[in-house]
Amino acid sequence: MRNLINLATFMTMGIALIACSSLPRGAAVQSEITRGADKPEADFAVYPVTRAFLPTLAYWPKTGERQLSWINTSRGSTTHIIRPGDKLDMKIWDSGENSLLTSSEQRVVDLSNVVVSSNGSVFVPYVGKIVVSGKTPDGAREAIQRDLEAIVPSAQVQLSFSAGRANSVDLVGGVAAPGSYPMPDQNYTILSLIAEGGGVAPSIENPQIRLIRGASIYGTSIDKLYETPSLDTRLRGNDQVIVEEDRRYFLSLGATGSEALHVFTKDEISAMDAVSITGGIKDGRGDLKGILIMREYPASAVRPGERGPREQRVVFALDLTNSDGLFSARKFQINSGDLVYASESKLTGAQTILGLVGSVFGIFNTVSTD
Repeated sequence: MRNLINLATFMTMGIALIACSSLPRGAAVQSEITRGADKPEADFAVYPVTRAFLPTLAYWPKTGERQLSWINTSRGSTTHIIRPGDKLDMKIWDSGENSLLTSSEQRVVDLSNVVVSSNGSVFVPYVGKIVVSGKTPDGAREAIQRDLEAIVPSAQVQLSFSAGRANSVDLVGGVAAPGSYPMPDQNYTILSLIAEGGGVAPSIENPQIRLIRGASIYGTSIDKLYETPSLDTRLRGNDQVIVEEDRRYFLSLGATGSEALHVFTKDEISAMDAVSITGGIKDGRGDLKGILIMREYPASAVRPGERGPREQRVVFALDLTNSDGLFSARKFQINSGDLVYASESKLTGAQTILGLVGSVFGIFNTVSTD
């Protein structure tokens, strides 16, 4: 019996030594990841996320997707403004005898699809070029009739307008009916265009709005447009509007509920939101004191004189076992490309070793009673 006990003890010690170094684990413990951060040669920095730290973090640059600005709404003309490329349909009525424009059998001249030239003018017979760009349709009609009256005093002009490229906008993707839409007036807004296109496709997660105007790109989300009427910006001719899914994402690894890539489901994702999106922390495995957010900053963030981290590679450490850590996790904003890592609890390895030891003694107890 003594020999069996000695053998069991020896095997238990061997198992413990082997287990400490070679047992498979689902994730690393926090101390393994942050080891060496306090050394001068360390190429990363660790920052505990607390209430006292959050104001400092607010001054650090954003990482991930490019930050886009947006244009507030404004008021424009409630009617059309004629631009180069628009088309005018003109009818010139003249009941006078010996008219230059009409005959006794035909008292109206029909000028259809007259394109406004690049210099903003249209050609009218016997008058020549008349500048109409920048005028309303009524203003253009009055200008044409005024110039005609010099040679045809009794002439009357009827004018209708159809928008060309300079008075149209493109709705590109993300809606039921994408296409080119003529602007009904100069107060045509983003939300009006999206509504005319059939609304945002329901399959798009956290729809993002992109406005391309000339060489500039502006961006916001559909939720912000819904919530803030002052952001429903007024469109201009040749604008392009794109509705697309939010391309921002974060990764989750370790003892989280899922190890995957997660797209942003709303405009701002906190660390607490991210933990919830990943399925929480695995019971019995995850260390609630070792939730780590890993982020890499650009080289410009660590230049002298800049308010930023000490190193480009940063590990933010959250402790979800106290109130300060929990509240701070709700204020900490996840950036696109962040890695949310749930480190493994030290108790997991100890429990595994104890389970193996118990198995060994169970085997010898069985042998000793046989």
